[in-house]
Amino acid sequence: MWYEVLPGLAVMTVCLTIPGLSTMFIHKLTNGWKEKRVAQIPYQWYMMERDKRVSGENKYYKSKGLENIH
Repeated sequence: MWYEVLPGLAVMTVCLTIPGLSTMFIHKLTNGWKEKRVAQIPYQWYMMERDKRVSGENKYYKSKGLENIH
């Protein structure tokens, strides 16, 4: 019957989900528990470079408040 496919479908779904979730977890772990930023257009790249410069630690994910911008 059609319901015999469900266990195989569940196993396949779990196996295909694990790499995506583990990649997301590893990126968050290495970036100080923040989402990984991707620069797809030049403006986004310039903003990431600005954030690295403003943070004072040369890391874009260590943000500081507006009071530290000179």
